[in-house]
Amino acid sequence: MIDLQIRRENGTIEARAKHGVAWGPELAGLDQSVFPMLGHLLPYADTVFNHRQVSTLLEEVPRLPVGVLTDEFARELVS
Repeated sequence: MIDLQIRRENGTIEARAKHGVAWGPELAGLDQSVFPMLGHLLPYADTVFNHRQVSTLLEEVPRLPVGVLTDEFARELVS
């Protein structure tokens, strides 16, 4: 399961999503040239997006194929 946390520089968790994303073929099969942020996720490693990358990440969400993210997680991510 991939979850979302927003952290301060010192590691303190400011917020976390209630819903996560299950790792599966839909997420693993994303074309990295089309989805540079989500296409580089790994199921066994942490991924950190800095504040400048978040806008690119959010631009990817509406273009994702059906089944990659649940509606609940997408709403949490965008809000």
